[in-house]
Amino acid sequence: MANLELSPEMAFRIGRICAYLLKKEGKDSFIVIGKDTRKSGDMLQGALVAGICSSGMEARTLGILSTPALAFLTRKLEAAAGIMISASHNPIEDNGLKIFAPTGYKISDELEAELEKLYFEEDRLPRPQGGAIGQVREENGAVELYTDYLKDLAPDLSGMHIAMDCGHGAVYKLAPEVFRALGAKITVLNDSPNGVNINVQCGSTNPSALQEVVKKTGAQLGLAFDGDADRLIAVDEKGEVVDGDLLMLIFALYLQKKKMLTDNTFVTTVMSNGGLDVAAQENGLNVIRTSVGDRYVLEKMLEGGYRLGGEQSGHLIFSDFSTTGDGLLSAIKLAEVLQEEGRPLSSYRSLMTRLPQVTVNCRVSRKDGWEENPAFQEALQNVRKQIGPYGRVLVRPSGTEPLMRVMVEGPAEESALHSLASELASILAQILN
Repeated sequence: MANLELSPEMAFRIGRICAYLLKKEGKDSFIVIGKDTRKSGDMLQGALVAGICSSGMEARTLGILSTPALAFLTRKLEAAAGIMISASHNPIEDNGLKIFAPTGYKISDELEAELEKLYFEEDRLPRPQGGAIGQVREENGAVELYTDYLKDLAPDLSGMHIAMDCGHGAVYKLAPEVFRALGAKITVLNDSPNGVNINVQCGSTNPSALQEVVKKTGAQLGLAFDGDADRLIAVDEKGEVVDGDLLMLIFALYLQKKKMLTDNTFVTTVMSNGGLDVAAQENGLNVIRTSVGDRYVLEKMLEGGYRLGGEQSGHLIFSDFSTTGDGLLSAIKLAEVLQEEGRPLSSYRSLMTRLPQVTVNCRVSRKDGWEENPAFQEALQNVRKQIGPYGRVLVRPSGTEPLMRVMVEGPAEESALHSLASELASILAQILN
């Protein structure tokens, strides 16, 4: 939570340590900083800047922009590092820091471990004096380099009517600007951030308003972004939601036709619906699954040279064009597919039959010790027996919130699956609180 767990003091220390480690490695140019529209972003940016300057490096603030834009500009501007202040799709109370290497990829596990090690030794780090102290510079216009890059990748979208929900987030200006420049007719909602309304009943986590707007206006496509726009959830022309699983399948088949899909393979996580594997197999595609998190998806993609990967949540990675998930890029590519193939988005829905899947969250005070608990293991085995050999149970801690997530999938009614997931979540809550 911003100003509690993620305090200005913590941000100061992280900025200071990052700058120290980079200077130690001989990378002492400057660090770029971006933020989403949360009110706490100003506070944390000020603390980061102070820490960076305290270690003798220059800080360049880029203003409000998306996480993928920050990653792109870190590489494009040849910065020593980039730091994005955002909690992505999380509530307004939260915030976070995402640190990118000069390559535009997130920093290595090794550098992250060294940063954590130095966190409690920060007071022992050198403090430059006089002219050796760093300065801060605003560079808000740099975002045009990113939008120009996207426009160069996109087709002319004249004649296409697109509705978009900006989630009062980082692309509240960028998304409409890009699509209007491409010639599309745009209907925009939730593009008036006030510091506290980011992700509130809108955006990729709640596209219900977008669904209504699409049906009411006759738009051909709806696009919903999360707070930092590294995700995309789409809505078809009939007002139905299209999540990351179906989007991945659409893109995989499109790239397969163009012979641009390495080994006819794409990468996703264990959270993707089992119906995706069935649909992939029917179409000559291979699916590689990883642990939950874009970091693991990207690692596997780079390891095998795969060009497409993503998550059910709409976090999609096109490795030919970006170093991270990019909701705007995914939106452009989706519009390109629909335009080139001359098909409505709803026509792709028949490609995949989903197994019913339910996820229940429970708030916890800790996230360890549940794996070996006898009562939980007994309940888990009982649930697995009830859903049968085609069902799945996945229990995992949230990477960003004090939550445990229980996913149950199988050939059963959703109400039955919800009861089973709730039963497991209740036991977890007793164990971990």
